[in-house]
Amino acid sequence: MASAESDAAQRDALSGATVAGAAPVTTMTVQVVCSPSPQQVIRVALNLPAGATALAALRASGLAAELGATVLEGLVLGLWGRLCPPATVLQEGDRLELLRPLLADPMDSRRQRLRRDGRRKVSPRQRG
Repeated sequence: MASAESDAAQRDALSGATVAGAAPVTTMTVQVVCSPSPQQVIRVALNLPAGATALAALRASGLAAELGATVLEGLVLGLWGRLCPPATVLQEGDRLELLRPLLADPMDSRRQRLRRDGRRKVSPRQRG
């Protein structure tokens, strides 16, 4: 019988059930990622309270202080590669990214490579 009670206590603890009237404390794990320059990636894993915003995650990561105001001016926030406002509420497992502006339009770069190099030869293996 004692084992059934301890199993129930473990389930309650894992589910966030309250004990003696205390409010459940729920946290979530998120990752904040920044690439301040090419070939350099900074990743910070955080445990934040449920309902934390993108701005709160940025502050908690310490990246704002580490990178400095001049670098932060050109960066925008993104959630899994899509732009998001600082007030966006994060979910468990989210990846918040500090995105650098594009230096060149990808389609223009592709057109210039095509003009410069011509059409690439495709091997039979790559065709399908």
